[in-house]
Amino acid sequence: MVWAVLLLAGLFEIGWAVGLTYREGFTRLWPSVATVVSLAISMGLLGLSIRTLPLGTAYAVWTGIGAVGPAIVGIVLFREPATVARIACLTIIVFGIAGLKLLGR
Repeated sequence: MVWAVLLLAGLFEIGWAVGLTYREGFTRLWPSVATVVSLAISMGLLGLSIRTLPLGTAYAVWTGIGAVGPAIVGIVLFREPATVARIACLTIIVFGIAGLKLLGR
């Protein structure tokens, strides 16, 4: 269950990271509100997960999801380059996250 909480925290991290694109310097109200709410939920869920998981594992998984997710969203929604090198680096991050999950508690 704690891994599901951490995954959800990572998904909300993707939400606030992507929200930064739409808020235009916090000049647009609803994208700014959504960004701040997503950030608060993400941090709250991360806090819940570190009650059970080791801090280093939880934080690494959370930031890994927060790195890979927005990169994929950027490729899909914002037409950012999907080069072989970029995909390879994202794959390395995913394997690192999987390793932490498999080797963590």
